[in-house]
Formats: sequence, structure tokens, C-alpha cells
Amino acid sequence: MAAYNRGDYATALRLFRPLADQGVAEAQCNVGFGYETGQGVPQDYAEAMKWYRKAADQGFAKAQFNLGVMYYNGEGVPQDYAEAMKWYRKAADQGFAEPQFYVGLMYDRGEGVPQNQAEAFRWYRKAADQGFALGQFSLGAMYGNGEGVPQDYVQAHKWFNLAAASFSASESEPRNEAVSYRDALAKKMTPAQIAEAQRLASEWKPK
Repeated sequence: MAAYNRGDYATALRLFRPLADQGVAEAQCNVGFGYETGQGVPQDYAEAMKWYRKAADQGFAKAQFNLGVMYYNGEGVPQDYAEAMKWYRKAADQGFAEPQFYVGLMYDRGEGVPQNQAEAFRWYRKAADQGFALGQFSLGAMYGNGEGVPQDYVQAHKWFNLAAASFSASESEPRNEAVSYRDALAKKMTPAQIAEAQRLASEWKPK
């Protein structure tokens, strides 16, 4: 969706609303976003949920993910991790990296599903393979700690390195954290292991 300032968003919503009323899922999602954030209309979580659900029921992944977030945070509905997981999973199954990461996070924490670090690793990997920085960071942590996968400092270093490169300029805190973990690992590694990790990172390409 295009970015609008608050004044422009009111105009944008007037354009989206007729399309939303006609059943266009993307427009329904945009109207829901306006109500969720209070951009262009007064903030109203119940209205946001209503429009997100219309789009989500048509299989629109962004709306499915946003529904998951609202259930997770208890916005407009009682907090419900199982319901959040259901909607995250629907969006993740369509191949989108951000919901894949959050499915992994919920397995990692045991929220809405039994804790399962092997499943967490699997979903983090799906997101990481697309270049999603939080997924890459999480893989680094799991390899470094031997959680859900055998401990492997080379792989951990590689994924922390990739995460540091993937975080945007505005995400300086997680980027610095990835660098810090990578550098701490390097102190436990041989020069050959560090060189191998750097080689793997340099050769990595998103899927």
C-alpha cells in the first residue's frame, strides 16, 4: 500500500471505501488499517477487525497477518494466542516472510501452540531464507545456543552477519545486537571457522 500522510490518508480512505464495499480484499485491508491506526478515521479496533476479517476470509495474506497481530495484542478482541497463531499460519502458508517469522516465534515461546524449538527453527528458516532480518537473527541465536538444531558456531556467525546486513538503517538497535552476538561468537571460533562463516555469508542469496 502506498504511504500517505494523515491528511492524504483521509482522501485515500474515501477512495478505498467504495472498493471495499464491493468486496475488493486489498481495499478492505486498507480500510481496516485506517481504523486500526486512526489514520483518516477515528481509531476503532472493532471496525478494523471487521474489515480485516472480510479481506482475510478471501485469503488476503496481509489482512490475515494483521488479524493475527490484533488477536495477539488483544486489540478489539480478547487476547487469544491460539487465534493469533491460526491467522499467522494462514498468511505464512502463502509464503510471506513476516508471518513465517511470527509462527516461528510462537512455537519458540509456546504461545498458542505447545513449545517446539524444532518447529520454531523450521519457520524462522523460511523467513530467513527470504532475507527477513529477524528470522536471520533468530537462526543465529538458535545455532549459537543449540536450540532446535545442533550447536554450530559457523552457522550462527553466518546468520548474525546476514541479519546485521539485512536490518534497515532505522533498525540500529537490533543491527548492533546482531553485530555484538556475531563478534562474541568469533572469540570462541578458530580463524578457519570465522573464514568459513564469512564465506557462507558472502555466498548466500535469498530464495
